[in-house]
Amino acid sequence: MSIKVSNITKIYGKQKALDNLSIEIKKGEIVGLLGPNGAGKSTLMKIISCYIPPTSGQVEVMGNSIYEKPLKIKELIGYLPENNPLYNEMYVKEYLNFLAGVFHIKNKKERISEIIELTGLQKEQHKKIGALSKGYKQRVGLAQAFIHNPEVLILDEPTSGLDPNQLIEIRNVIKEVGADKTVLFSSHIMQEVEAVCDRILIIKDGKLIADSPKNEIRKLWQDKEILIVEFKEEIDVEALKKIEGIDNVAKIEGNKYRLNIGSKDDVRPMIYDFAKKENLTLIGLQSEEISLEHIFQSLTSN
Repeated sequence: MSIKVSNITKIYGKQKALDNLSIEIKKGEIVGLLGPNGAGKSTLMKIISCYIPPTSGQVEVMGNSIYEKPLKIKELIGYLPENNPLYNEMYVKEYLNFLAGVFHIKNKKERISEIIELTGLQKEQHKKIGALSKGYKQRVGLAQAFIHNPEVLILDEPTSGLDPNQLIEIRNVIKEVGADKTVLFSSHIMQEVEAVCDRILIIKDGKLIADSPKNEIRKLWQDKEILIVEFKEEIDVEALKKIEGIDNVAKIEGNKYRLNIGSKDDVRPMIYDFAKKENLTLIGLQSEEISLEHIFQSLTSN
């Protein structure tokens, strides 16, 4: 097992950031970590990476305990923190050369060139880090995480600040680099998680609330349905909610609404009856595929 987290709890003052959380990640898995702000994602990543200790519980990385061999774990892990701390006065190539020395990398020149090409920093390598755009700073952060060819990658919001083209490029880099490694990454971009990961973990209030292979997570909602309905006139939303089988109504824009359907019965005839009774003009009613975003909102909303 590459990463084994056992009954981890982390308390800051009176706040419990992680609550008896346990997960296991195998070698070769690319795992997406999702959760609302404050759920404990960054705290978990910092504990696995040996940057902060847990209040209780155990973590092992490649069989090494965070208590007994923290330096060994840091050698095995490539870590990109959420705020991506960098030395802004250093030049990109100078910074990577410094890191290569820290990790005692042999053939430094060749490895630095390889990483610069991998992360798309060729045109920026002779610039000061502080002069780079946010997207290129993020690439430098990825380069420092990859440079020592670690067994495990812990990436906290790795695509933050990237434009759509850069995002696709970095997505491909993560998939390429992670082909024979273990990758745990967090993101608020659901499309990124679906495009890159093999498995999805969702945490809320420091607890694990979902753990499923990407291709199977929708099966948990196979009895549910999403309908998009639009009326010409304004409607009484509370009256619409009273239709049996409708679990939730969310306004999209204007008089268009997204309906979460929790019944196996077809509620469309009841929506037609509702429109007729309220003297409304129904101008749109269609089914929408349940997305990871819908599942995430369903699990983490209050």
